[in-house]
Amino acid sequence: MAACALPPLGVLLALLCVGAVRAADTVTADRPLSVSQTLVSSGRKFALGFFQPEGGAAGSWYVGIWYHNIAVQTPVWVANRGAPVSDAASSRLAIAPDGNLALFHGSGSIAWSTTKANTSGTANATDTVAVLLDSGNLVLSPASNASAVLWQSFDHVGDTWLPGGKLRRDKRTGEIQGMVSWRAHGDPAPGMYSLQLDPSGAPQYVLLANGAQEYWLTGNWTGKFFTGAPEVAASSGGSGYSFEFVDNDEESYFTYNFAVNSTVYRFVMDVSGQVKGWFWVEATQAWNLVYAEPKARCAVPRGCGAFGVCTEGAATACDCARGFRPRSPANWGFDDFIDGCVRNAQLQCAKNSTDSVSSSTASGSNKEAQDKFLRMDGTRFPDDGRTVGVASTGGCQTACLADCTCSAYAYNGSCFLWYGDLQNLEAGVGDDQAGAGSLYLRLAASELPGARSHKWRNVKIAATALGIACFVVAASILLVRTTRKRRTARLNGLTAGDGCVSYKYSDLQYLTKNFADKIGAGAFGSVFKGQLSDSTVVAVKKLEGLRQGEKQFRAEVSTLGTIQHVNLIRMLGFCSDGAADRKLLVYEYMPNGSLDHHLFRKTFYVLSWQVRYQVGLGVAKGLAYLHERCRDCIIHCDVKPENILLDAAFAPKVADFGLAKLVGRDFSRVITTMRGTIGYLAPEWISGEAITTKADVFSYGMTLFEIMSGRRNFEQGERPSVVSSAEDTTGAEEQATTTFFPLLVARRLAEEGDVMELLDPELEGDADPEEMRRVCKVACWCIQHDVDARPTMEEVVQMLEGLTEVEMPPVPQYLEVLAGRHAQESTYHSAQQLDETAYGSV
Repeated sequence: MAACALPPLGVLLALLCVGAVRAADTVTADRPLSVSQTLVSSGRKFALGFFQPEGGAAGSWYVGIWYHNIAVQTPVWVANRGAPVSDAASSRLAIAPDGNLALFHGSGSIAWSTTKANTSGTANATDTVAVLLDSGNLVLSPASNASAVLWQSFDHVGDTWLPGGKLRRDKRTGEIQGMVSWRAHGDPAPGMYSLQLDPSGAPQYVLLANGAQEYWLTGNWTGKFFTGAPEVAASSGGSGYSFEFVDNDEESYFTYNFAVNSTVYRFVMDVSGQVKGWFWVEATQAWNLVYAEPKARCAVPRGCGAFGVCTEGAATACDCARGFRPRSPANWGFDDFIDGCVRNAQLQCAKNSTDSVSSSTASGSNKEAQDKFLRMDGTRFPDDGRTVGVASTGGCQTACLADCTCSAYAYNGSCFLWYGDLQNLEAGVGDDQAGAGSLYLRLAASELPGARSHKWRNVKIAATALGIACFVVAASILLVRTTRKRRTARLNGLTAGDGCVSYKYSDLQYLTKNFADKIGAGAFGSVFKGQLSDSTVVAVKKLEGLRQGEKQFRAEVSTLGTIQHVNLIRMLGFCSDGAADRKLLVYEYMPNGSLDHHLFRKTFYVLSWQVRYQVGLGVAKGLAYLHERCRDCIIHCDVKPENILLDAAFAPKVADFGLAKLVGRDFSRVITTMRGTIGYLAPEWISGEAITTKADVFSYGMTLFEIMSGRRNFEQGERPSVVSSAEDTTGAEEQATTTFFPLLVARRLAEEGDVMELLDPELEGDADPEEMRRVCKVACWCIQHDVDARPTMEEVVQMLEGLTEVEMPPVPQYLEVLAGRHAQESTYHSAQQLDETAYGSV
């Protein structure tokens, strides 16, 4: 664009120049868009213009839409995905003579163009305009009638599905509109992964590789959630999102929206092959991942590329097989592994013929140059192996060596050969599983252990020639290397094995990067994220307030380390280097954090009733195991949503069990810290009576109320919704400003009212009424004032599983007093609870 010259006293002219280049939201026949200009939607939420993707090829320009007010440029739609322009300075986005919107090269040829759905009344360029809306939709319409949409970007979704857009199936034409991933990071061209509606017409999404291979399904939409992804519900209440499925004679589609227009959310078909949901967090100025499917990263076909090895549960899903390196290291830094790996050393195919093999006995150099095989145990085999009729492992190896294109072989009674690039390698799979075992990967001889190279011999000769003058330096280097090797050897033993490992403090400093990533803090200390040498992610907790000596601490921790139950967090190890501030515990890492995060904080998805019921049942089973099946009875002493963690499948695991004993039986400090969770403490804590397992039963009951209601038991600013007929309703409304949920449930049960009205509103009544009533009864029995009236956790499990009948519980009268006494305190306590992070109580 030509610069505007400023004549003397040309303030008015300067303003006119600024107006000439201002960011409008419309492309017209007389107003094309050049590389130096940007369209901005009327609400300034989205921008459209020329851009170069981060990490993309130099000189490749695209026209796309991105968020205008977000510092991290995030494209949500690209026009010319497969046809970048290199002459951006002379290219332009303009209305073509036929009324379509087109991207023109400097030569005048068209790189990309719309195809109008309707040309009636729009025969030439002057009749149409293109407008960027604040929804992120680019709309082509007649200049005289903006509501008559001729073409829109929402009908041509790229890799991103924005709120208000549709993923649809046209029943008249059979055309399916879905999302298609980028080819790679920095390359918007259509990639190999896509998400779309089921072509069969079923109301579900399918994930496809190369447009045909189906590798994940959401399950059918029930009207409330997907059967295979229950965490995605229809809505999250009046302040959240709404998810809708529309099915009529012309089309069927899904769409979603947010009640708050300022919410910035995008749904992306990622280059990794996973579909991901991202929220923009203004406070951190970063995108926050809240949804990813399939959760099993190794379920994505070709997800790690050629010769890439996938390991489920590792911090980095993909790694190159030994003897290979990433083809695009920069892309691997962005978790984009699709380009796979390349060999470090090329195969010596010419020396692997039968003649070369037979003559190798007479020639040491030929034997050294001959390709060899690396044994990879516990590997899932690729799908495209060919069977060869040989009857031994040696014969299978010889058959592979005889063909330069053979990359690997396996023998399990039959000989299988693989040719060319190996895809879908997965490590850590049991040899007893179908399609898994020992795979022999073909490598150049120099890549295998014990191989010698000329380079190494030259280095040794050069090192010897340095002589005595470099002795001190060489000795220093040797000392450093020896120290590092010893450390590496020790750290290689620090894996998530079956036993409870004793760590050194320096080891945990190293594994947590000097405790750099803090993920929570609670009554017993702070929690940090770490990674073991086998890539297992762990949570490392620094204990505080210990009351025990070294010998007793190690004995107690060793006992806790032997406890294993599917609903109890697993302790992997501990550290006790003498000093009180060097007592640490190492736990398995739970990717979905703590239960309170999902119950009390707004997220994109809502825990369905089925998930909540299983969480309640799982926690009961875990506590029952601690109380009755351990060698020594363990009382948790602090059961609450913050201490219930969720794994990748939303299965519950109780955390912090046994830590009360580790800090000693003097609970004065613990109770002071736990005042933020006073609502979970049994009455005997206050009265000074002996603490038994029934204290955990009480806390569990209080937690069960919150699981069903989706809110804290004490919440300020609400009037009681249930008042006994014997009470003065007017007086209650004047005095009570706090709703105590357990009291509401107990009264509703006593009056034989509808307990479904007490269900979390975000579930919109989608729960089994019989299960809901059973949960209410169980919770009320658990919080009885009389210790003997409360059931054991084993009995709770039987009641929730429907094995025993649950009688009608009496209304605990002390709740009336408790609700009034703590009405003022709960404001402080609830705020303190909400400040605890997902791993605050690990």
